Amino acid sequence: MASQAPADSMTSSPGVTALLEEHAGLEARLADPDVHADQALARSLGRRYAALAPVVATVEELRGAEADLADARELAKEDSAFAAEVTEIEARVGTLRDRLSEQLVPRDAADANDVVVEVKSGEGGEESALFAGDLLRMYSRYAERRGWKVEVLSATESDLGGYKDVTVAVTAPGSEPEGVWAWLKYEGGVHRVQRVPVTESQGRIHTSAAGVLVYPEVDAAADVEIDEKDLRVDVFRSSGKGGQGVNTTDSAVRITHLPTGVVVSCQNERSQLQNKARAMDVLRSRLQAIADEAEAAQASADRRSQVRTVDRSERVRTYNYPENRISDHRVGYKSHDLDRVLDGDLDAVLDALRSADRAERMAQSVPSADEPRS
Repeated sequence: MASQAPADSMTSSPGVTALLEEHAGLEARLADPDVHADQALARSLGRRYAALAPVVATVEELRGAEADLADARELAKEDSAFAAEVTEIEARVGTLRDRLSEQLVPRDAADANDVVVEVKSGEGGEESALFAGDLLRMYSRYAERRGWKVEVLSATESDLGGYKDVTVAVTAPGSEPEGVWAWLKYEGGVHRVQRVPVTESQGRIHTSAAGVLVYPEVDAAADVEIDEKDLRVDVFRSSGKGGQGVNTTDSAVRITHLPTGVVVSCQNERSQLQNKARAMDVLRSRLQAIADEAEAAQASADRRSQVRTVDRSERVRTYNYPENRISDHRVGYKSHDLDRVLDGDLDAVLDALRSADRAERMAQSVPSADEPRS
């Protein structure tokens, strides 16, 4: 008869037990047809269920390996030939414990969320606006590679076809545990470009910058209080690219949140009411992001945060065209495939940022072998 996993196994810790119970509860809820009548709820539960699935699989595999190890050790007491098998199983148990420890590291609760991305031109005039357009194209191509949808909410174009500012919503279909925020949250900050601008007649290399702000979308049920008295709502005629009638009515909406000075606008929808509703969604997400950042900053003074200005000195990444080089200054990442990155191949640079973030989270949690953090 196979042995049971040891009572002091990390798979029996209160944190792991709670996750297993949550997973079982979610499975039961998702089997209820009434839950699927609310698509937003079903999607949220499905993402959480999918996020817990790898943990459950590792726990089950680890419990089996620990039981095998107990059996092998008993057999080795009677026959030394089983000693090699004990060593082999011990190595497998150690690998599984390490994997479980990493899976139990506290994760960003918003990782499954869709996002809003704002790109604004900064130093460099028209060249900065053109670079802002290049960044938008890079994110759009990356989203296309991953099967995400990009929706332009508002845009102010420059004379040469770039963007003075542009706001887009990036959404992922399905209920994957890692949504858009899990990947694009690292893009917030100042992006610097070094190249010969199209407006440069002497062939000299110029440096300019564009700012990127990324924040997770929150739903209307989120605990974000917005007093109508704190809002100034302006309507204006939509501008830029759009379908028929985009420039014929005052349907675009701009909302200013007076206490914080946050301004959001939407001109993508056909009616003023639709644009206002979408702008309120964005405002709610912006205010939630500000509140989250303030709370995190209070808890950890040295926590990384997204810059609010578009100053070259606060850069997070540099795009050097003459050397075809991209450099991320936060993790020391460098590569000479800038053309591919700008075409949406962001995997390598985002993997470097995700690995650094994961290592930092693991270092901060430091779970012990018998008391992992949930």
